[in-house]
Amino acid sequence: QVQLVESGGGLVQAGGSLRLYCAASGGTFSSYAMGWIRQAPGKEREFVAAINWSGGRTYYGDSVKGRFTISRDNAKNTVYLQMNSLKPEDTAVYYCAAGRTYPTYSNYDYWGQGTQVTVSS
Repeated sequence: QVQLVESGGGLVQAGGSLRLYCAASGGTFSSYAMGWIRQAPGKEREFVAAINWSGGRTYYGDSVKGRFTISRDNAKNTVYLQMNSLKPEDTAVYYCAAGRTYPTYSNYDYWGQGTQVTVSS
């Protein structure tokens, strides 16, 4: 059983940056592909980014390409999401997820509790 805990969310002005963290425990972190998925109020979940087991391959949703970067440190059991040039439409709860499939939009086995990101205009 893998436990995922997100952190790093908060309130930021449009054009600013945030870095999200996801700490994993309870499993072999390097054997899981990782993803970030977000959900805004009243909207369906939206795929943000995914990274493969080694960190050598990444995949992004169209709305964040060129602005967000996913990375991982297997020695620290942590995955990151660097978010730059933030827009009000990036406001959402951001979830970290782990799974055996890469790339995947939503086929993850484990999910964190989410961290709120709010971008003001």
